[in-house]
Amino acid sequence: MSGPPQAQPSQTPARRPPALVATNTVTTKDGLTVRARIDPTLSVADVIKQLCLNLKIPGNPVLFALRDAAEGDELVTDDNLRKKIRDKAALKLTSAPLLEALETIEKLKQRDEKTLRFSLFNLQKYIKEEQFATEFLQRDGLRELCEVILTVGGNTLAYALTALSNLLDLPYGWASLSPQFIHKVVQILANPNNLVNLVDADGSQVASGGPGVPSSSSGKLAPKQSPAPGSVYRFGFNVVYEQMKRERGLLEVVVGRLGSGESMMVLMTLINSLLSHATPAHWIELTSTLERLNTSRAVIRLMSSHTIEDLTNSILDYQGNMVRVVYFKKTRKVLVSGHWGVDGDNEAGEQSYVGDGEQEVMLDYIWSCAKLEADSALSPRYANGESSARSRGKSSIRDQVKWRKLGFETEDLRKEFDSTGMLGLECLKHFVQADPPRFAQLVLEQNSRAAERRCPIARASNEVVEILSEHWSIFAPGYSTSTTFQPFFLSFYRVHALALQFFLRMWSDSGAATTDFSRVASLVRSQVKLALHSETDRPWHEVEHEFLESEYRAVRDRQMKELELEDDLLNKIPVRNLRAKLYKESYEFIRQQRIQCLIQGAWFVNGIPLSSPPGMAQKRQSRPWRYMRLDRNLKYIHYCDSAVKFAVRSGLEDLPDKIDVSQIGEIAINTCALPPNINTAAGPVQSLNDLSSLSLTASPVSFSLLSVRGGESLGDHVATDPSRWADWTDGLNMLRREGAHVATSETAGFVHALTEIGLKIKLLDLSGEKVDIPSSLMPGEPPQDTNFFFSDL
Repeated sequence: MSGPPQAQPSQTPARRPPALVATNTVTTKDGLTVRARIDPTLSVADVIKQLCLNLKIPGNPVLFALRDAAEGDELVTDDNLRKKIRDKAALKLTSAPLLEALETIEKLKQRDEKTLRFSLFNLQKYIKEEQFATEFLQRDGLRELCEVILTVGGNTLAYALTALSNLLDLPYGWASLSPQFIHKVVQILANPNNLVNLVDADGSQVASGGPGVPSSSSGKLAPKQSPAPGSVYRFGFNVVYEQMKRERGLLEVVVGRLGSGESMMVLMTLINSLLSHATPAHWIELTSTLERLNTSRAVIRLMSSHTIEDLTNSILDYQGNMVRVVYFKKTRKVLVSGHWGVDGDNEAGEQSYVGDGEQEVMLDYIWSCAKLEADSALSPRYANGESSARSRGKSSIRDQVKWRKLGFETEDLRKEFDSTGMLGLECLKHFVQADPPRFAQLVLEQNSRAAERRCPIARASNEVVEILSEHWSIFAPGYSTSTTFQPFFLSFYRVHALALQFFLRMWSDSGAATTDFSRVASLVRSQVKLALHSETDRPWHEVEHEFLESEYRAVRDRQMKELELEDDLLNKIPVRNLRAKLYKESYEFIRQQRIQCLIQGAWFVNGIPLSSPPGMAQKRQSRPWRYMRLDRNLKYIHYCDSAVKFAVRSGLEDLPDKIDVSQIGEIAINTCALPPNINTAAGPVQSLNDLSSLSLTASPVSFSLLSVRGGESLGDHVATDPSRWADWTDGLNMLRREGAHVATSETAGFVHALTEIGLKIKLLDLSGEKVDIPSSLMPGEPPQDTNFFFSDL
């Protein structure tokens, strides 16, 4: 095969022939329609000037604007002008945003029901345009809109709320909203009799507190930034949540509506927005309230009963948020020391209990349910008659026996809950609360045994927490790689109670002693893996059966077979901690790799949404290919649509259109089908001459970018192969950091594989040097003075 003719060095390179200028139709305000060839190098302002000059339209050209009649009167700007010319869009010469804003405000002031409804319906659309929004706000339009919201109802109110919500998606408006107005909006959301469209218009903006809630990109639980006084961000989550608390029963209404048909999607979005945007001032209160309302139980019901495909992503987002909640509890320290201390500044030696009030209440409850009394052995000095109050206080600290009766190793609860934190304390409290008489009986039974034969209930509880945290990979916030529903994880306390009962039973059945603690823990770890496998499809009663009915001998035999296949070294605490560290590093490595794939760019097919209107297939067939590339600032996805694939140059010159990443609220998968007559490796070719007979079947490698407002699609795509689909769906998800979930098993598998490979390499270094790894690491004594320094590792 001969190649193309080579140009001689002495010859002048041939010029590329000039591209033909597309022809657009332009309709004036008087109804005159003309055909115009528009130079794509001009600005919109220059195009309007030439149109006014050539068509002899009186008036200042600044008072006119161009809109796309076929795209819902979309405003033509310098950013999208080239696309409109290329697509030969039908344009309209209309009033500029300045005049439209003035006309809209005047109509809002009239308060005529019919005029008001029509104006608000159009305002929903125009308020999204930054030019219109700027003019609208400068002329006090926001105050008029707020007054309308306070006085109207029904669909008119829904239009007004949607317009306000669309405005608050832009960085405007919060400085003008009063607490009274915010409370009114919250009341609308809290009223169970309100229509679904009111909830849709009201929900997610209330949850996020508007644009004034900066999100954390470092994986932390909540932002710490403090907006400047007078900033448009002045009313963020804190102020909105304060108004939500004024409306009693609001969260009860929201959780109670889960499962009530059409509103499920927006209510799940509301709950996820609350969890994602909560600030430290309200984080604990919010999560505690949602827990008290059994929100997770309602979500578990949705897992098995929902039929809305888009709800899957909201449920997975909630699941990811709950990983953050559990990790937050696990790392929140238990502050109480667990014994009576002496106030050093109190010369009388009066005792005072130092600690967190909430934690003290929980510990008091646990102790009271145990039906025990603390013992205090007398110190030698006190026995010899020394009567100093301070000496009596110190003796009680040193010799008191209280928490050790429940199975702790010491009386210092800060140390006992150091690795499990508040999560360990709450799990123990829930275990006690489930059956207080049974707990008292267990404690009495263990204390009646010889010291070396007692099962340390509290220590066993903390060990079960660690085992479950390891099983569900609760290593850090924002690092959840589960691609499937995990209903058992959302029932963390119930699973903990079952596993702890199993621990106690195995201890008793095996006749274990204190030195056998790690051996029994290994049995529990093995049983957790067995009982919680196939979590998405397994019924709860089977989990209960595995924990409550399994016999010790069968469990032990299975564990011995497992030990033949794996090294017991992997179950030691230092190795588990090392795995957690490597897991985070592996996740971050895969995240960066996925984002680099986005920056490199790729070709996709413009998919046809399954619910697309007639004519969509024909439109997609004319330009079936789309090339997308993420900019290096990670802010925009630049793209171009084309009839054929071509060699895209590096940079962004060939990609005139863009999607704002901050406006992507969800990456929905399996949402669209291939256009007819398009051949890719991802699916079969649909050869059709009659597009009306096209039967749409979702491609397994399709995905859609849904906007943060209303869930409307910003783009529907079909990948050319599964690997590219995994790169982009998970890459876009990982850009979101908090609340995001991994959508593909390929990415989750890569994270797991890198973690295990890294762990084995680290262990080879140790085993090669024949270093003995202890089961636990005991901290040394603290320095006696400040004469020390930290060495560089």
